[in-house]
Amino acid sequence: MQPIDVRNIKRVACIGTGTIGARWAAYFLSRGLEVTASDPSPTGEDFLRRHIRECWPTLERLGVSANADPDRLSFFADPAEAVAEADFVQESAPERLDLKQDLLARIDAACPADRIIASSTSGFMASELQTKCAHPERVLIGHPFNPPHIIPAVEVVGGKKTAPEAVDSAVDFYNLVGKRAIKLNKEVTGHVVNRLQAALWREAVYLAAEGVASVADIDDAIAYGPGLRWAIMGPTITFHLAGGEGGMPHFLEQFTNPMHSWWDALGSPRLTPEVKKTIMDGVEDEAAGRTPPELAAERDRCLLALLEALAKQRKAG
Repeated sequence: MQPIDVRNIKRVACIGTGTIGARWAAYFLSRGLEVTASDPSPTGEDFLRRHIRECWPTLERLGVSANADPDRLSFFADPAEAVAEADFVQESAPERLDLKQDLLARIDAACPADRIIASSTSGFMASELQTKCAHPERVLIGHPFNPPHIIPAVEVVGGKKTAPEAVDSAVDFYNLVGKRAIKLNKEVTGHVVNRLQAALWREAVYLAAEGVASVADIDDAIAYGPGLRWAIMGPTITFHLAGGEGGMPHFLEQFTNPMHSWWDALGSPRLTPEVKKTIMDGVEDEAAGRTPPELAAERDRCLLALLEALAKQRKAG
């Protein structure tokens, strides 16, 4: 497969415009691209346009392209019409395998064969999604993180029948529009980031269930501890710094045995009714009356400030 040159991508089709798809659309518009969109909901277009309006001030604060325009949006009831002349397709339909397989087959049949079709799925593998497609070589995963109009990372991984050129082209495209593409060399359940999140949360659930600390204090342990460092550098290079001037070799010399003992002691909790109640009660206490939308707004404000601070420091460096 020879994908379209990413520099020639001018129109992106966003298929499925719920919360994730709508924010993808807003982001692509902010990068000066034209967006064609489709969603089966009777209120899909209104929902999409409202979300774009709500996201736009945040995107302007982060910096939009000179020719960015939230009105460069066209909505179609039929996804085939939305992708017919698209240069790149971002699918964000609900997480149902049969639905996605059928939808991707329709998209595949309707758009030019050199266009990449990326799925936002967080749970399915590309090999599962591409089974009904006539051109599976251009079907892959482009998994964003919530909220996708703010968080830069996008995981990119192909399936068994995906052409390597398609994966590389998708990586190039996401990086070109300001994302931070994370390329997976092979498929794995949950991709990379969700596996890391799940591993950490498993231990957080275990500690709460065992009464080691409250849910709020466990959250604070991350938010006011390693989470601050992880916003700058990942865990492995952070441990490289923990080795001082000796770096990772010295860290491994000092901490291999302790690390093994910590790994061996990690818990394997199950989300039983009792454990669920512990977590729900703990979250309610931690939220202190703040609703999920209020917490999300606080999260987004902090994310913006953090991204701006990091950008300023990296520019200065």
